[in-house]
Amino acid sequence: MAVSMSQADVQMQQKEEGEDDDRSISRSDSGSGEDSLDRLLRHRCPLTPSLSPRKRTTSQSKTEPPLLRTNKRTIYTAGRPPWYNVTGTTFKEAFVIGLCGGSASGKTTVANKIIEALDVPWVVLLSMDSFYKILSKEAQELAARNEYNFDHPDAFDFELLVTVLRKLKKGKSIKVPVYDFTTHSRRKEWKTVYGANVVIFEGILAFANKELLKLLDMKVFVDTDSDIRLVRRLKRDIMERGRDITGVIKQYNKFVKPAFEQYIEPTVQVADIVVPRGGENFVALDLIVQHVHSQLEKREITVRSALASAHQGQPLPETLSVLESTPQVRGMHTIIRNKDTNRDEFIFYSKRLMRLLIEHALSFLPLKPVSVETPQGTVYEGKRLSGKRITGVSILRAGETMEQALTAVCKDIRLGKILIQTNHDTGEPELHYLRLPKDISEDYVILMDSTVSTGAAALMAVRVLLDHDVQEDKIFLLSLLMAEMGVHSVAYAFPKVRIITTAVDKKVNDEFHIIPGIGNFGDRYFGTDAPSDWYESDEGMDY
Repeated sequence: MAVSMSQADVQMQQKEEGEDDDRSISRSDSGSGEDSLDRLLRHRCPLTPSLSPRKRTTSQSKTEPPLLRTNKRTIYTAGRPPWYNVTGTTFKEAFVIGLCGGSASGKTTVANKIIEALDVPWVVLLSMDSFYKILSKEAQELAARNEYNFDHPDAFDFELLVTVLRKLKKGKSIKVPVYDFTTHSRRKEWKTVYGANVVIFEGILAFANKELLKLLDMKVFVDTDSDIRLVRRLKRDIMERGRDITGVIKQYNKFVKPAFEQYIEPTVQVADIVVPRGGENFVALDLIVQHVHSQLEKREITVRSALASAHQGQPLPETLSVLESTPQVRGMHTIIRNKDTNRDEFIFYSKRLMRLLIEHALSFLPLKPVSVETPQGTVYEGKRLSGKRITGVSILRAGETMEQALTAVCKDIRLGKILIQTNHDTGEPELHYLRLPKDISEDYVILMDSTVSTGAAALMAVRVLLDHDVQEDKIFLLSLLMAEMGVHSVAYAFPKVRIITTAVDKKVNDEFHIIPGIGNFGDRYFGTDAPSDWYESDEGMDY
């Protein structure tokens, strides 16, 4: 995911065929069952793929790095292009593919093959098995005796599922429960997932809810022969979950088969595509991938070029605050703008400006009156922050240089990071990495960027914060240098965001560099030379 990116990290995890429902029961001796199953597999389904001897105890919402490892390669699930327009509002919703089919039909195999063939970043695989209801004590006792029906619609929390998928489709940050199959309960930790270009939602009852169906852009039914599904289920439950063949068949006949016939099989009528033989049907998979690519092409958004032609000749907004241009401030700008300034002096005077900028920004935070007693026993009428706390978020890499100034004046402040880079081919900003502190929605957020030209990266960073439920009027965008174009872009899209800088330059050239500008701030500060194929965000590049 994908990332969840709380990643923020977007994570996707592979699981074996058939691991799409809760079937955990108490262990028992399965030696004779394995022998019986081997004979069954040899005579009834010689083409059944082998499964790795792994016992899954939790749903696939477990947090992992933002990588998708397939049989052929590893896909880095990052690089999300803009999902909003120049007004800052969400324009491009995620394309949602629904995969339905019986237990052990191969839905997850189909999902992973689609993801691998799509070869696009920011794909989230959302499994229905994360949304089982928490069982009562009585229901847990039934589950231990194979008497609880995990294939019935009542076993799932559809209300939570619809809420999560709706937010994910809109690009919002969501939290997915991690379900523990051994205790039939949700774990305390939830996986955070943020944003996607494509969402693949799979489950045995993916088409069984009307509200869910409204959120699906493509509905795919994986149709696999019942004998093959039974064999897969037998092998999985006996070899991986320690069950005996009698118990598995009992549960299959009592719950799985009737539920498939009553609730799952009839939903094939609403499917847009039926995929016989699951992951082996390469023709059907290719058609799905082609359709998704065509839909994604229609949803492409160009932000930076639109920003360059917008808001011409407008007066500077009231939300902008520029540090007073005292002789001291102007003298420091003279030094850091000079191309001949050595790195040591550039860093020293940049840090001085950053400290002044942070101090100036803090004066805009809301304060409440408070009385304290002095050592002399008298009362002093003072001020204190009117809010829970402050969080700093830097746009990597050059925005990170402002963190030291922030931590020097704000004790014990929390820090987050966002990596935004410009795509060399499209010229558009792309979100590559995201890590924000927990419960950031309650904080005042100081968003730090060394330079802002068109405002494309700043818009993306603000949009990220808003998607994590940070209030717009609690966001403070700080930059050492901004172009008028960038100021207008941010203020027009997000009129409640406070914009604070030490200077505003009027012009931007054809390469979106600020004129007269400051050069590549990141390279000058860190003493590096950027490779020709490395493009940073607005920050650090004057563009």
